[in-house]
This record gives sequence, C-alpha cells and structure tokens, in this order.
Amino acid sequence: MSGSMIPEQRQQELLRLLQDAGVLSTRSLTDTLNVSHMTIRRDIAALEAEGRVVAVQGGVRLAERTPREPPRERSTRSTLEMPSKQAIAAAAASHVDDGMVVFLDAGTTCEAVVPHLADRTGITVVTNDFHTVEALGPYRHIDAIHTGGVIDRDRSSSNGPLAAATVRSLAIDLYLMSTGTWDAEFGVTVPVADTALLKKAALEASARSLLLADSTKFGAFERYRVTPLATLDGVITDDGLSAEEQESVTSRGVQLYTVHPSSSS
Repeated sequence: MSGSMIPEQRQQELLRLLQDAGVLSTRSLTDTLNVSHMTIRRDIAALEAEGRVVAVQGGVRLAERTPREPPRERSTRSTLEMPSKQAIAAAAASHVDDGMVVFLDAGTTCEAVVPHLADRTGITVVTNDFHTVEALGPYRHIDAIHTGGVIDRDRSSSNGPLAAATVRSLAIDLYLMSTGTWDAEFGVTVPVADTALLKKAALEASARSLLLADSTKFGAFERYRVTPLATLDGVITDDGLSAEEQESVTSRGVQLYTVHPSSSS
C-alpha cells in the first residue's frame, strides 16, 4: 500500500479495512497503509469527528450505526416513510415496459410497485419476497416467479444459493433493487451474506438495474458489500437528500431520479 495517498483517500481506505475487520490496531494500520503512527492518529481523529469511527485503546473500530440503521423486521419497516415509498414505487414502475421480465427485490418499497404494474401486458415479475407474491395475486395477467431459497422470517423473503441459482437461470430486463442502507462511498451494503449473494446474482442476470431507496437510508452501511452505486443504471429516491449528498452520488456517474412524496397519490 503506497504512502502517497492524500488524507481523504487514506481515510476511505481505512474505512474499507474496518468494514471487513470491524476493529483494527493502530500498528496494523500503519503497516498496511505504510504511514506513520501520527498520520494514522490524525486520520482516526478526523473520522471520529465525523462520527464514522471510535478510537479505542490501541486501535479503532467502526462507530455504532444503530441511529441510522432502519429496523430489520418487516412489520416495523412497513409503516416507515410511506409517502416516500409510494412515490418511489410509482417512479420505478414508469421504467417497466410491456413484455419485460422484472425482478422485484424483497422489501416494502418494491412491494409497493405492484399496483402500478396493473396496466402492463406480457410482463413477468420475479421476486424473493412473499408479500410481493401475495400482492400479485389479483393481477392474473402478470406471470410470477418466486425464487425459493432459505427463508428469512423477519423479512418475509428468501435468499441464499438456491435463490441465486434460480435468478441466474433467467434473462431479466430490469432489476428493481431495495436496500436498508446505501452510501456514496460504500454503495449498497447488507447485513447478511446470503442476501448479498442473491442481489449480486440479480445484478449479473439483469440488463438494467435501478436502486429504490429513500433518503433516510443514505449515509449508512452494513457488513457485506453488494455493489458500488456507479455500477447501477440509476437510483430513485425522495427529495430528502441535501445538495451535498446529491453531489456525492452524481459525481460518481450515477443517474439520480428524485421524487417528491407530497405530490404523490
């Protein structure tokens, strides 16, 4: 690792290393980043001031993220940010054309897309979400495929290798991805390895991908990386991002679609 990085680059690399390890000693960071102990201490102090890390005796750990982390239980998440979710879902459906094969990710925002597909013809919806399958019930003209896989009872969905194998066997036109956390630097991350596996399989199988994520989930990250934002074809979010946050996304070449919940039905 070169010691010629500017402070911002070095601090982002430090965060990346912590994302993998959770806690690291100051000594290991000086060796890995090839810089002095004093330089590492300054980087830790800068990141601690931003609330991203916590200095501990002899090292540093990631800051607790529970204040920014949304609840994981489906019953709790379903009541949060409903105007934003409905507006994002309506905007996402506008990208679905007749005849498409669409993967709807697990989650309440993607479930909310279903009613907006009622007038489409010849489409197939693939999903790993049990509530989305139920929501598709009245729309008998829409073909539905459930991925199967290991059941996640808290999220009312399934994932893992079996689900990923189903997805890889399909030619998907559009992947509408959900997430509980997204960040300009770390991209889309998830707390469970099997969830990351399925999302990556859906990305590989899809011609186009859009992230559906409200602004309250921005700036947080979880243990397992799915993809950088730059690999996506776009992000649909609400108008809650600051100008600086929007710039941090669009500067990475990401198309940002912003919806206004107050104007949604």
